[in-house]
Amino acid sequence: QVQLVESGGGLVQAGGSLRLSCVVSGYIFRINAMGWYRQAPGKQRELVATITSGGTTDYIDSVKGRFTISRDNAKNTVYLQMNSLKPEDTAVYYCNKRAVVPWSWGQGTQVTVSS
Repeated sequence: QVQLVESGGGLVQAGGSLRLSCVVSGYIFRINAMGWYRQAPGKQRELVATITSGGTTDYIDSVKGRFTISRDNAKNTVYLQMNSLKPEDTAVYYCNKRAVVPWSWGQGTQVTVSS
C-alpha cells in the first residue's frame, strides 16, 4: 500500500516562497517519474511539474522560472520549491507518480497566497 504524505503548505503573501515536501512510503519510487499537481476551488486537478527517474524536469508555462521540482531517492521524497508566488497559485497541492493510473491520492497540502 503506497502512502503519500505532503507537507509544507501555508499562507504566504504574494511574492513569497514555500517549499513543499512529499514522502512516499510503501514503494521504491526511484523508478517512477513523479509529479506535483494542484487543485484550486472549483477547478480540475492539474499537473504542475514533473521529474523523471533520471532527474529531467518539466513545468507548465505558468510556473516556469518560479517553481523547481527535485527529488531525493534515498529519502523517497520529492520537493517543490515555489518562489515569487502569486494569488493564482492558491490551491491544494498533491504529489503522485506521473502515470496514466496514479496511486491513491494523499491529503495534499494547502497553499494560500494573499495579494
